[in-house]
Amino acid sequence: MKSTAFFLQYVLFPRKTGAVLPSSDYLAEKMVESVQFQTARCIVEYGAGTGVFTEKILKYRKPETIILVFESNQAFYELLQEKYEKEPNLVILNDTAENIEHYLKVYGLTSIDYVISGLPFASLPKPVSNAILNKTSKWLKAEGAFITFQYSLLKKALFDQYFDDIDVTREYRNVPPAYVLCCRNEK
Repeated sequence: MKSTAFFLQYVLFPRKTGAVLPSSDYLAEKMVESVQFQTARCIVEYGAGTGVFTEKILKYRKPETIILVFESNQAFYELLQEKYEKEPNLVILNDTAENIEHYLKVYGLTSIDYVISGLPFASLPKPVSNAILNKTSKWLKAEGAFITFQYSLLKKALFDQYFDDIDVTREYRNVPPAYVLCCRNEK
């Protein structure tokens, strides 16, 4: 999807899209650098957009790793469906991350190793953010991580409510520059 089409989705759905341009390849690499792909059995992606992070997950994952991708924007969902229609063990869902528990049960999954999130928590309603983070921390394995990026650290206190340890790094080679937060629990 070209940048102009991505921008149009932002204009039409600013609270759901959260950015005017797709994430850079540099940000995508930083988002997956903490993932132990050799041992991960289930990776979930929230808010896949055009698939920048999805591409990295698929590049490094083991073929048997199950990947659940959530994308509520219909245009982005259709793009992802077309782009990855033949990819094994990849499930693309046209739904919100709030429904993660339902899909884990549908696919017989008992836990999540990693969650890679492109969700714009700064613009999501507080009850939605809380529901997503509560369910994520509940289903995440002890050695797993919730990895998200934000354009500011205003929502870090929100993540602190659900995770014991948050490592923050910065990726300047993105428009705009972004913070990557790798969140873990000491279960």
